[in-house]
Amino acid sequence: MPVISVPEAFNEVELYVDLRPVFGHSLFLKCEGFNFAGSIKLKAAVEMVETAEREGSLTAESTLVESSSGNLGVALSMIAARKGYDFLCVTDRRCNLSTRLLIEALGGQVHIIAGQDANGGSLGPRMDYVRWLCASDDRYVWLSQYTNPDNWKAHYRTTAPEIARQFPHLDVLFVGAGTAGTLMGCARYFRGRRRPVRIVAIDAVGSVTFGGAPGRRMIPGLGMSVPPPLLDTSYVDEVIHVEEADTIRACHRLARRGFLFGGSTGTVVSGAAQWLARHEEAGLTAVAIAPDLGERYLETIYHDNWLQDLYGDDVLGSDELTAGS
Repeated sequence: MPVISVPEAFNEVELYVDLRPVFGHSLFLKCEGFNFAGSIKLKAAVEMVETAEREGSLTAESTLVESSSGNLGVALSMIAARKGYDFLCVTDRRCNLSTRLLIEALGGQVHIIAGQDANGGSLGPRMDYVRWLCASDDRYVWLSQYTNPDNWKAHYRTTAPEIARQFPHLDVLFVGAGTAGTLMGCARYFRGRRRPVRIVAIDAVGSVTFGGAPGRRMIPGLGMSVPPPLLDTSYVDEVIHVEEADTIRACHRLARRGFLFGGSTGTVVSGAAQWLARHEEAGLTAVAIAPDLGERYLETIYHDNWLQDLYGDDVLGSDELTAGS
């Protein structure tokens, strides 16, 4: 019987879903949302906070501040509550209402940035606001998930070895690209061990991460409006860009089988399914990483009015996924 005294002590990391019955391809989905933060971001949050404490930049008088589209904000608010830190999450209007309420329930504060940069993204203005806060008051400590190497090191030390233990003959790994922390940690791990694992990054259409044209992105999580500093494309074998309509279709297709996953997971699964449809190889062992669960998307991806307003009446009219690029 597991007994814990701190919330980050619980994190189920050995659960996989076999998606062959859903998508017709052999694909194992590593579920990372079964912890008290509800997403894979717990790993990076713990690593970054504990390093800052060891190095002395984070003290009892500090106020944690971070720019986040949601999930890291929840993880940091949970850790801040446990450790007694004040926490401020700087986000934008795409952040789900349930996520904002959860951060506040855990004692954190939420500041929503309305402005956009020249590409129509909100990340630049969010980071500008965080920089202004830190310059105005030295009690603010910004862990900076976008530049902090402990972001990718968390997955180098945990996520990738967890997969390697369960799948010693892994052929291809599908990883969503946001800050690139999970992607770089896993890619560096397998490359460093000279494992013949193909690393396929999954990105959202409208993201500029891999040099794509900027465009509207309404689903928070994957994708960036500025190039992620942590990304080293030499570790990536292939990139798949996924339309948001396909993210939504994948989420609903999983939900009809009883699996309620979040938008980031829907994007990764959609991209993986499209790649596997083009690479029919006997005995191929493929794993995709599911960063989040679906409860925080009930008012967006799983809400008919939201879908119809943004994507039209036909977004769920077909199960067919478009061909990824």
